[in-house]
Amino acid sequence: MNPIWLPAALLGGLFQAWRTALQQRLRAELSVSAAGLVRYLYGLPFALAFTAIWLWIEGGYIPDLTPEFFGLAAAGGIAQMAGTILLIMAFGHRGFIVGTAFSKTEAMQVALVTALLFDERLPLLAWIGIMAGVAGILILALAKRDIKPRQFLQALTQPAAFCGLGAGTMFAFAAIAIKEATGELAEVGFIGSALITLVAVMAIQSSLHLTWIIAHDRAALHDVARSWRTSNQVGMLSALGSACWYIGFAVAPAALVRVVGQVEIIFTVAFAHFYLREPVRWHETVGLSMVVGGVVLALIATF
Repeated sequence: MNPIWLPAALLGGLFQAWRTALQQRLRAELSVSAAGLVRYLYGLPFALAFTAIWLWIEGGYIPDLTPEFFGLAAAGGIAQMAGTILLIMAFGHRGFIVGTAFSKTEAMQVALVTALLFDERLPLLAWIGIMAGVAGILILALAKRDIKPRQFLQALTQPAAFCGLGAGTMFAFAAIAIKEATGELAEVGFIGSALITLVAVMAIQSSLHLTWIIAHDRAALHDVARSWRTSNQVGMLSALGSACWYIGFAVAPAALVRVVGQVEIIFTVAFAHFYLREPVRWHETVGLSMVVGGVVLALIATF
């Protein structure tokens, strides 16, 4: 296993948290759908630039892009979009916290699916790390809104819980499909395969989302164009974060990449504390400790 997956996963978490922070600026300017389009449409030119530069450095070789590759890239891109829609649906059911919490079971679902279908076995210590990380995120999500364990159990039968779990499933499926897509381009190396896959996925997502916007929310296109300064930054960070994730997927088990990528929540809390001057409460300390502990256990299991 190439050790580059570790810094790639960590940087992916950092860029994703940073992108999320910047997207908060767009919430007052754009609709939910338009804000989603920004991530793909403004990210695609950066993905193309990263890929062109890397292929030029490597000699300009472009591999044959097979129907199997495009099928896997499309499956990954569509699954990611479906996961986002399900998460938004969870919010619509007034289940923001429960839906978000269940969507964070993604790492565990990836581990289960790859173990059952692809015989991708993880050491016991890595499984313990995955479970600790998921538990830590649940603590962070639920305690923040003062949701008691009994209330959480009662919420398990609500639509928000099913939507959140479905979102986690879609995100897990996306990670697996993208990993398989990078495997179709092994002749250009893991970085080249990751970047080409990134371009394909973002192009598919941009086309689908743009088509939907034109058909249902054409007025939002003006707002998307007007917000180009912030949107460019969001797009760049989106492309950087996804590039890091894809590089990690190309060389390591997807479950390990996702569990280490949970450091995103640590960066998010750190941003809130140091820049927004929000105090760190006891449950955040406990939750963050469990997330860090889970990442450490997963790393110990792989080295």
